[in-house]
Amino acid sequence: MASTRRIELLLTANVENLGIVGDVVRVRMGHARNYLLPMGVAEIPTQEKMDALAEQREVALKEYESNRAEQASIIEKLEGITLTLSRSANDQGGLYGSVTQRDIADALIENGFTVNTRAIRLHSAIRRIGEYPVTIQFGTDMKVDVEIVVNPDRPLEDREEMEFDDEGNLIIIEKTEPTTETPEATETTEEVAKEAAQTE
Repeated sequence: MASTRRIELLLTANVENLGIVGDVVRVRMGHARNYLLPMGVAEIPTQEKMDALAEQREVALKEYESNRAEQASIIEKLEGITLTLSRSANDQGGLYGSVTQRDIADALIENGFTVNTRAIRLHSAIRRIGEYPVTIQFGTDMKVDVEIVVNPDRPLEDREEMEFDDEGNLIIIEKTEPTTETPEATETTEEVAKEAAQTE
């Protein structure tokens, strides 16, 4: 099958989840033809080109190892972490927006964890209040699950004109208007009706 054919290429730049500059990698023909070669991040390997990239590769390797050490440290610190977010929600717990990878990344950064959106494995946006396990993953071998707790921005039972029974069902409260002038108005209406009847 043509789709399973692979080709060896020399990376001329770092490519996430594939390798660093100077690596010789085996990739599918389609990936090479549609992405790596047109983007100018890979070419057919020759010893001359590999030697020319040796210095860049050395620098990239040091950066890669430094990043890996930093990522390993972040993963270790994230172990057992619970991240709490506040969002506007309706009385059924549905969010007026949603919690996305970007929201989680921003909250992690605010708490001192350098995590970009690509490292957050969220199958679909969170649209209800509750607790959700979310995986943070660097590369293929470093990952950790963190607990994301999404709370309403105000306790639901404190929202104006809303009360709930023990089962969480909304209790409708009907407002009663002041009735100070109503009896007089009723009497006046009755008197007018009586006078009209007597006149007839």
